[in-house]
Amino acid sequence: MTDKQRAAKVLELLAERYPDLETHLMAESPWELLVATVLAAQCTDKRVNQVTPELFRRWPDPAALAQATIPELEEVIHSVGFYHSKAKHLIAAAQLVVKEFNGETPNTMKDLIKLPGVARKTANVVLWGGFGINEGLAVDTHVKRISGRLGLTKHTDPVDIEKDLVKLFPQSEWGKVNHRMVWFGRHVCDARKPLCDECEMAPFCPKVGVE
Repeated sequence: MTDKQRAAKVLELLAERYPDLETHLMAESPWELLVATVLAAQCTDKRVNQVTPELFRRWPDPAALAQATIPELEEVIHSVGFYHSKAKHLIAAAQLVVKEFNGETPNTMKDLIKLPGVARKTANVVLWGGFGINEGLAVDTHVKRISGRLGLTKHTDPVDIEKDLVKLFPQSEWGKVNHRMVWFGRHVCDARKPLCDECEMAPFCPKVGVE
């Protein structure tokens, strides 16, 4: 089986397992998705979803958050990991959005990665989830682990992994692949104890790195 054939089978089986794309982070706009995704780094979606309702109530848009102080925001997001740096980045990002983008969340990779705290992974999540744009494929810990175990990439750097994956999956599916791999990583392909006996991909999975 070639990498391309394996990727096609992975795409088919992920769609069968997760026909409906569920939402991980609660967000009602591209800006809210950006904020939630920044907060979700090194933190669970559940915890982020407990924090964001109050955050968005107090600062509903970039213009409002741009006026917040770091201590004010830290008080709201203190239960989220690395809240000091996240508060600093989010306020700076809001200020830049107001200054350079007229208060509107940018919708290109080039502009999104200008924002403090926003790298390619976050930008890809916002582009697809907020605008329906597949400019790249977000590589988080789940996508990194699963694509490696399945032999779809030999790289460990997220940028290099993304380059491999976008060659294997149709562009129209990039956002869906990330979304479904996240759920698959949580439900089946666990970091420490993958459920290989219950996995529909076991017959063709090379199980790279799995003892």
